[in-house]
Amino acid sequence: MDSFVNISMELLKGFCENLKLFSLTLLFSVPAGLLVMFCSISKFKPLKWLSKTFVWIIRGTPLMLQLFVVLYVPGLLFNTPIKVRFTASLIAFVINYACYFSEIYRGGIESISKGQYEAGQVLGMTKPQIFFKVILLQVVKRIVPPMSNEVITLVKDTSLARVIAVAEIIMAADRFSARGIIWPLFYTGAFFLIFNGLLTVIFNKIEKKLDYFRG
Repeated sequence: MDSFVNISMELLKGFCENLKLFSLTLLFSVPAGLLVMFCSISKFKPLKWLSKTFVWIIRGTPLMLQLFVVLYVPGLLFNTPIKVRFTASLIAFVINYACYFSEIYRGGIESISKGQYEAGQVLGMTKPQIFFKVILLQVVKRIVPPMSNEVITLVKDTSLARVIAVAEIIMAADRFSARGIIWPLFYTGAFFLIFNGLLTVIFNKIEKKLDYFRG
């Protein structure tokens, strides 16, 4: 009979895979989202159209389908399959979240009134000075709430990696279910709740730090 402690340790081991996928996705998708965003607002129309079409496709299709595409399509088209399933899941997650983050960034920048850019020019500031000294912190304040929502969603979405056999926490719980022990499947919720609770506290503190920007 599996003890509560042994089951908890097995689930924690699985949750470490979720956290690894979460951390690496965040590390790569945040800067990748900036790149996609700059392409989306580019004055070069073919690049802008290509970027917007790509974002539309990624946002309009399920992440689960994207996981299968990344895992199988390279092998089918180029005979170079991605052999490490965790790597395939990471690539799919980074692409997906980079597109969502890019739209958040774009919305934040476009929410700043043109008058602030013009005021900076009247004061003799250069475009980089206007962006970094006037615009950037206001954009950061405005995008923190939607970014926090996406980050918390990312934590929960990491459980989708099990569909391509990444040994995360839900898959660990399923192994116990196969042996007739059902409760670990519900117990996994505690891991997500605790971690998302910590993230919520962190983002609330960040929002309070930025609260002096009322614009």
